[in-house]
Amino acid sequence: SYEPGTPVLRGVDLEVAEGEMVAIVGATGAGKTTVTSLLQRFYEAQRGGVFVSGMDVRDQPLEALRRRFAMVQQDVFLFGGTLLENVALGDLSPDRGRARDALERVGAWELVGAQREGLDTSVGERGSRLSAGERQLVAFARALYRDPEVLILDEATASVDSATEARLQAGIETLIEGRTAIVIAHRLSTIERADRILVFHHGSVAEQGTHADLLALGGIYARLYRLQIASQEPRP
Repeated sequence: SYEPGTPVLRGVDLEVAEGEMVAIVGATGAGKTTVTSLLQRFYEAQRGGVFVSGMDVRDQPLEALRRRFAMVQQDVFLFGGTLLENVALGDLSPDRGRARDALERVGAWELVGAQREGLDTSVGERGSRLSAGERQLVAFARALYRDPEVLILDEATASVDSATEARLQAGIETLIEGRTAIVIAHRLSTIERADRILVFHHGSVAEQGTHADLLALGGIYARLYRLQIASQEPRP
């Protein structure tokens, strides 16, 4: 709970299998981001337990635990410096080949590096010389460079237009391939291929299943999906 006596999560009991892509959807304040924050011990659980590879996160050294994760959020923070420094963030001896490979694999190299000064391209303060889509792709490359066991995407495409989202989606598929992924999504079109979708409602898991399962159920997810599709249809 962020406020004493008001728990954020209630009766949440779930497992994510190795290599599984699990998407979490729900209204603002439903508890989506809290789940990923507990995994990385940004907050400590006050009740229950959180386990990674069968071990309570509270029994794992904090640095070692967080090294297992890479997270890409909606608001990407780039530091003033070069493309290499931002992709290899935290690596005191950055591998240029590995950084370029990461950029190429998520589709960022042709947009940023190849058209400018390669890995020595200056991104500007807070990435000001790059567009929102380019900054997001650099963040994807940063996550890929780290080669995490678990990838967390928190509304990673929410702040870009639909055309840019299509390019980012290709980068996401590269990131997710072969690894465990937890994806918090606002745009439901980005998670249709998830192995499992969890619908959070007031801190509990109200529905879960595949995209097709949840549409057939006709519940919360189906209503959200229909609303989003309707909002994207051109007006006469």
